[in-house]
Amino acid sequence: MTDDTQPARTSQTWKLTLAYDGAGFSGWQIQPGERTIQGELQAALGRVTAERPLPQGSGRTDAGVHALGQVASFQLQANIPADNLQRALNRTLPPAIRVIESRTVRSTFHARHSTRGKTYEYRVFREAVCPPFLARYVHACPWPMDVDLLKRSARFFVGVHNFLSFAATDPDLATRNRPTGESPPLAPNIPPPPPDKQGAIRAIYTSAWEERLTEHGPMLVYRVRGNGFLHHMVRNLVGTMLDVGRGYLDIDAIPAILAARSRDAAGPTAPAQGLFLHSVDYDDHAFSLETE
Repeated sequence: MTDDTQPARTSQTWKLTLAYDGAGFSGWQIQPGERTIQGELQAALGRVTAERPLPQGSGRTDAGVHALGQVASFQLQANIPADNLQRALNRTLPPAIRVIESRTVRSTFHARHSTRGKTYEYRVFREAVCPPFLARYVHACPWPMDVDLLKRSARFFVGVHNFLSFAATDPDLATRNRPTGESPPLAPNIPPPPPDKQGAIRAIYTSAWEERLTEHGPMLVYRVRGNGFLHHMVRNLVGTMLDVGRGYLDIDAIPAILAARSRDAAGPTAPAQGLFLHSVDYDDHAFSLETE
């Protein structure tokens, strides 16, 4: 017999910010027989709360790609303080995955659908010998490089462009790029793309290389922020720009590569291990409970 005196349990929407070393995982998304970030997080939630919601990420990171600020959302009925959930998850998750922040948010928040922008970072190590404990986090590229050309090449990608030439051509591409409602939002000073060509059109707000001197040696770091990215887009941009810096490709060819809308026109795909999902942007009202 049902006990009608027990109050109904209501679900809460949660937002987690995660950092992870992607080297030992087959990417974010659950895949049969593979170790993935999403799968490990779902299993950890099951151990901690006896519930197994499927965490929705702000986007899928590929095998070997890392994150400094991935965001995931899901619903739980368990009544648990945010700090306690963070501590409990970090005790049971693999050491390569850490929960940086845990909080309840408004019910309409969705880690992917509510995104306003993302920032990626790509790291290129420049010394002749890459230290073994650094190799899984950088692209070792010791060859001669015209850094000025490299920096100039990054400026071509700022603004609204069709990035089809820099999108992956694998069989999963159609699924990854399928529209999921509204198109990614644009910054106020960037005009919207034509409505019939939004599939591969993205707005890039910043695109720049910087030189860093680390304790291990010199490094080149590419930082790009936009309203959305196609599959392998950042790695294909990096591979193309590195070809410019090494003298394999004329910098003046970049506008033609963008116009070609063909993956064959652009440079190679840079290795996964140098790529980090740096951060994800949301409007404050997207998750604030005060505006629910």
